Amino acid sequence: MTAEARARKTPRSSYRVAPERRVQPRRRRRRENRPVWEEAPSPLGAALKAAALVGIILAVAFPLYAVVLTSFSTQAETIRSGGLVVIPGELSAQAYIQILSGGVVTRAALVSVGITVVGTTISTVVSAMAAYGLSKPNSFGHRPILFVFIITMFFSAGIVPTYMVVSELGLINSYWALILPSAISTFNVLILRNFFMGIDKGIIEAARIDGASEWRILRRIVVPMSGAVLAVVALFYGVGYFNAFFNAVLYINDNAKWPLQLVLRSYVLQGATLPGSSGGAGNQAAGQVAGLPVKMAIVVLAIVPIMAVYPFVQRHFTKGVIFGAIKG
Repeated sequence: MTAEARARKTPRSSYRVAPERRVQPRRRRRRENRPVWEEAPSPLGAALKAAALVGIILAVAFPLYAVVLTSFSTQAETIRSGGLVVIPGELSAQAYIQILSGGVVTRAALVSVGITVVGTTISTVVSAMAAYGLSKPNSFGHRPILFVFIITMFFSAGIVPTYMVVSELGLINSYWALILPSAISTFNVLILRNFFMGIDKGIIEAARIDGASEWRILRRIVVPMSGAVLAVVALFYGVGYFNAFFNAVLYINDNAKWPLQLVLRSYVLQGATLPGSSGGAGNQAAGQVAGLPVKMAIVVLAIVPIMAVYPFVQRHFTKGVIFGAIKG
């Protein structure tokens, strides 16, 4: 009997699958080439991440909430709360009306905004030009100039020599004293330089063959392709200029030229009395809490400009820093 005939006579029920040949359900396991951090987190890991994020948000948002709420509270409410107001009570915008009508804070805010706009523009333009020159490895004096830039990150002349230079240049009590001494940041120049070095050399060579000068290449090709990193560098400079007060302490003697941060330091941290904000006997009875809504209103006005600008730059932040910091 042939094998085919035996197969026809054998009932199907007699067939058995060998135990080792039975199909087992495939277990989900991580791919060999997939990083661990790309795996879906476990329920415990997800809960811990959520708790950590909530804790960080509360640590940032709660003080800001207390400052804003106190600035909109009355002095009696701050006395009743013993300091910063956490639970809303009697609300009033009198603190903002008082400081904006007095002229001191308004003038200081305009000074800070003007210094920030002018200083950020000058610093970003000069940093971009310096970075473009340093991004050319075969340019004249490339290594010595780059060495001079880098060494300033670790060593500085000090306060006294810097003050003497500013004084000899006739910048004492001038707004330029708040801009020129800190106009260039080596860190920002290096970020821009690394980004410029990553731009395709073929595009620049094609423009150079077409007769474009280095200024035209920088203005028409390099700058438009570097919008993200330039926005981040401009944000760094802007925040630095707006929050700086030490240069004003050193170089500005006229109170009318004080920037907002110096006013904030004088009236909030040192407890000086804002013109027109003294409440007589009421403030004396309040002790250290006197004028707290006015002080918190100054704090709010000092942080609002940066908070208003940051959302427009935030989408460029990660891309600009990563591309500028890593040459690839």
